Amino acid sequence: MSNCKIVKGGVASAKGFRAAGVPAAIKYEGRNDVALIVADEPCALAAVFTTNKVAAAPVVYDREAAKRGTVQAILVNSGCANACTGERGMRDVKKSVAETARHLKLDPANVLVASTGVIGRPLPMDRLLKGMKAAAAALDSGVQAGHNAELAIMTTDTKPKEACCTVEIGGKTITVGGMTKGSGMIEPNMATMLGFITTDAAISRPMLKRALMFALNKSFNRVVVDGDESTNDSLFLMASGKALNKPITKDGADFRLFLEALETVAVSLAKQMAADGEGATKFVTVTVKGAKNVKDAERAARSIAKSPLAKTSWFGRDPNWGRVLAAIGYSGAEVEDLKTEIFYDREWAFRRGRVADAKQLAKLAKVLEKSEFTVLADLHLGEGEATIYTCDFSLDYVHINADYTT
Repeated sequence: MSNCKIVKGGVASAKGFRAAGVPAAIKYEGRNDVALIVADEPCALAAVFTTNKVAAAPVVYDREAAKRGTVQAILVNSGCANACTGERGMRDVKKSVAETARHLKLDPANVLVASTGVIGRPLPMDRLLKGMKAAAAALDSGVQAGHNAELAIMTTDTKPKEACCTVEIGGKTITVGGMTKGSGMIEPNMATMLGFITTDAAISRPMLKRALMFALNKSFNRVVVDGDESTNDSLFLMASGKALNKPITKDGADFRLFLEALETVAVSLAKQMAADGEGATKFVTVTVKGAKNVKDAERAARSIAKSPLAKTSWFGRDPNWGRVLAAIGYSGAEVEDLKTEIFYDREWAFRRGRVADAKQLAKLAKVLEKSEFTVLADLHLGEGEATIYTCDFSLDYVHINADYTT
């Protein structure tokens, strides 16, 4: 039984945080595209960033700044990634930090930035800074403030992605809330998108970092949309301590309760990202069990989740289990086809060499008519098991990415 209570909320729901999102015409007129997340005081920070060797200027800056372990404000924009923009890109980042700190009367060392959008275009600094000032004037706590910020970080997303839950720790109510953006260019490798999670738990930075890595590996690092890793992927976890619980400084019951709440929020956000993959019509949970080990299970599950042939078959409602088995075969995992079983939900498609007949294929096609289903492969070689969240590839995926910069 879960100790967490899922509630409506997002990045501005935990005590000690305010947020805002405003339109600044970074790329489009009339839509929110500049967000601010501000803590009442400098707070503990844990963060992870893309491992892509081509990293955007905000990522390069934040990697170093985050080593201090504290943050008080993050300025975020959509519509322009500020990636592959050379020396100007870094100058724009530093100016954004300085102007945000000056306007909010904060220490610049505690200000970070994040950007998402088209690669290779410089930031329109006049519009960004004007948006920052408007966002600063609109800062507020609560559900709507967090929602406004979420709307400002969306690019090709069709739905906002927010989650929040509470848990009792030492007689105090702890809140964890967050928001993400991400529909395409998603292949987990340390981070997967822009993500911002806040909590009012009192927790030491070492334990905050430990919690983030645990949660990351159960959530965002298990999302695959298209196999591409962005230049801007960043995930931030901030803790204000305003819940006034006894500070969590070591492993134990309190840490496990906090971790449960964090994982609840992170998994919810990760699933929302997969379900809103660019052009997606189906949310697919891929599970591989019975692998020789966990590493093999993850290799195989990730290979299925990334396979364009498998993903297009799901869109076409075609129970082409051969594409699933083929993806396992080239994944690098140990596999013996005559020991393997493949299921779509509870309906079998392939069983140790036995293939689905016309009657069984009709049952499988019914499963694929649903907007959400599971693909399960049991390799019968060991105890390894892993799950990856993904989606189908539709015609709209091609249209969205063919026209993205134009």
